[in-house]
Amino acid sequence: MQGVARNFFTLAVIYSIIGMTLGLSMAMSHDHAQMPTHAHIMVLGWVMSSVFAFFYHLVPAARNSRLAVVHFWLSAISSVVMMATLYMLYGGNLSVEPVLGTASLVFFAATLLFAWIALSALWRPAGAGVANGVTANR
Repeated sequence: MQGVARNFFTLAVIYSIIGMTLGLSMAMSHDHAQMPTHAHIMVLGWVMSSVFAFFYHLVPAARNSRLAVVHFWLSAISSVVMMATLYMLYGGNLSVEPVLGTASLVFFAATLLFAWIALSALWRPAGAGVANGVTANR
């Protein structure tokens, strides 16, 4: 794995450890107030980052585009902010809600960008290059 695929998978592994630690902490304390945070960490962090990683690993033409790097940074930064502010929100700090909302919208935009990258790569005619001049490996 290389490039954004490696970056996304590294992020996914980190999120899995954080999510499982939070889950174990909730189980041991019998306090499940952070269940929404735990769920977001596991699904958006672990699962979606893994899906992004494996897609970019399997489709080198998509991995090599400049948009893939933009996708990684938008996803990584917005997801970290989203998870931190979710934790604070469910810990009782309601003032972080605007930051959480903004991070959520940025993550959504990053996911739309991924949809553009993925569908463009999958539906590109065989032998056609990507917009950045990188030729598809077919």
